[in-house]
Amino acid sequence: MAPKQHPTPLSGGDRKALSKELGRARAMTTILAAQSAEAREKGEALIRTADKLACESWNERMWADGGPIDPSPTVDQAINGGYSWLEIECSRCKAKREVDMAALRHPPTTAVHDLASRLRCSKCAKAGRRPPATLLQLSQRARHPDPEA
Repeated sequence: MAPKQHPTPLSGGDRKALSKELGRARAMTTILAAQSAEAREKGEALIRTADKLACESWNERMWADGGPIDPSPTVDQAINGGYSWLEIECSRCKAKREVDMAALRHPPTTAVHDLASRLRCSKCAKAGRRPPATLLQLSQRARHPDPEA
């Protein structure tokens, strides 16, 4: 967008007034830009808090009711809320492990409970079986060391 052109007034008093108003407008732009950045930071912090609470709520419902509960937070909401690990358990051998959801390739709207059908036990896969995994809960960090590493 081209800068706005203000016609220069003919009288000296009008030129001073225009100059003063332009100075105020320039000062106001920096004030408004700072307020905008501050409001954006507050909004992002509130969204992070909301995502964290959604993950904690889903964990509590998983513990109370069992099974993958719908609706669940999306993978991006879980990562934004600080819950980037998903604890799973093999339905066959009952081996528990954590999956780093940040490393998964997924669309932004993928719900955590939709991952149950995609995740498989790597231990049983070596034996030629592909049993589905059972979702346990979201966690902020890995609790069990990876036995394959």
